[in-house]
Amino acid sequence: MATELRPIRSEADYETALKEVERLWRAKSDTPEGDRLDVLATLIEVYEAKYYPMDPPDPVEAIRFRMEQQGLTRKDLEPMIGPRNRVADVLNRKRSLSIDMIRQLHEQLGISAEVLIRPSRFDKVA
Repeated sequence: MATELRPIRSEADYETALKEVERLWRAKSDTPEGDRLDVLATLIEVYEAKYYPMDPPDPVEAIRFRMEQQGLTRKDLEPMIGPRNRVADVLNRKRSLSIDMIRQLHEQLGISAEVLIRPSRFDKVA
């Protein structure tokens, strides 16, 4: 049975909302159940952003993820990063991204500049 929609203020409210989403998961859009699912998803997203914030990804992880998504090879990164050895150094965390590399990766791969300007974890690897 559906519960009354209200803000998620506690972990118990959160768990109840998650169970309701699971129950409604296959609801069709533009139906009362589909609308309820949309509202619950929004409430859950707001609660999770407040209580379970996620750090943006590491720049190298973001590049690797986009490569995997788009089926790109290291060679495909050369126009954005530079010669093969420079691409290898960046992906192996031996070299930081330059401003020009960040611009190119942002424009050509659509990776957020905010993610790309973050320090990479290469200091920890060295």
